[in-house]
Amino acid sequence: MKNFYHLTQYVLIIFLFILFRIIGFKASSNFGFFIGKYLGPLFRSKLSIINNLKKAQINGNYKQIATNVLGNYGRIFAEYVHLKNFKNDKLNNHISIEGREYLEKIKNNKQSVVFISGHFNNFELMAMQIDKAEVDCAAIYRPLNNPYLNKIMEKIRKRDICKKQIKKGRSGTREIIKLLKKGTSIALMVDQRVREGEKALFFKHLATSTTIPAQLIKKYNCDLVPIYIERKNKFDFKMYVSKPIKINKNKSSDEITLFINKILEKMILKNVDQWIWTHDRWKE
Repeated sequence: MKNFYHLTQYVLIIFLFILFRIIGFKASSNFGFFIGKYLGPLFRSKLSIINNLKKAQINGNYKQIATNVLGNYGRIFAEYVHLKNFKNDKLNNHISIEGREYLEKIKNNKQSVVFISGHFNNFELMAMQIDKAEVDCAAIYRPLNNPYLNKIMEKIRKRDICKKQIKKGRSGTREIIKLLKKGTSIALMVDQRVREGEKALFFKHLATSTTIPAQLIKKYNCDLVPIYIERKNKFDFKMYVSKPIKINKNKSSDEITLFINKILEKMILKNVDQWIWTHDRWKE
């Protein structure tokens, strides 16, 4: 039954991808917003978004934020087939970067850093821009549950986003260590709940948080580089690259993880409807 569901999902998404490719970037993004706004609630509960907003004590109209979150999901989905045109510069006028000089410095120094961010907007563009800046970097990803779709997504990621992709898991951890020793930087999302991690405050509530950045900083003395992307309007993005942060490796893993969560909170508060509020970050 699960195999039938995955196959049906695969056929539907491939059909939509073909359609998006035909109608172009802007029309795809608008159509995606429509899909997310009106069909999104069938797959992602608005109530879960609202409950998470309340738990985080976010100010604003919760129903409107929830609608925008689902609409943004739709845009991200529809824009996926157009990522290659950001890579080959056909859509380069739709993205700007603040802090490009830091990418240049990281590239020239050939020293490993840890890039951290969350699932904001078209988040895949961040690893792509790092790769385009010729920074030797590997991105960590979690495989999709659908094996048919995952095969395609892995191909797109390696071709259009970042050549070096590391699958989450024990084998991935070994690969991270191997690459760091060679001077490769690591990019990872730190905004999702993990099975193995440490409890750290996140919007005033304890949440199981990844300790991978803290471990890498402590063991390999890597600088921390927060990166963020926002949607400035329907079709334009701005990416922010922070100045590399030197963290005292004598700090505990708990202290570093809490520091990273605070950075993430500030990113989310910039545009509260541009983050994945459907994810239950505080689930036990």
